[in-house]
Amino acid sequence: MRSYRDIITIEPDKRGGKPCIRRMRITVYDVLGWLASGMSMTEIIDDFAEVTETEIRACLEFVADRDRRLVASVSVA
Repeated sequence: MRSYRDIITIEPDKRGGKPCIRRMRITVYDVLGWLASGMSMTEIIDDFAEVTETEIRACLEFVADRDRRLVASVSVA
């Protein structure tokens, strides 16, 4: 499986520097919002054909890794 680091990109001039999927304008937070609203991966892929299941999983992995790093840095402080 590809690492989320190969899929999630951050560009300061795109979507306010928010992490996006493969240089597209779809952000990690867009995907999380769709999942939180009850959309399934299949529904997201049906609505946004340019997004793959691997990319949706990369969004989840990105957020999980960010959360782990945040908790680790708070624990050290």
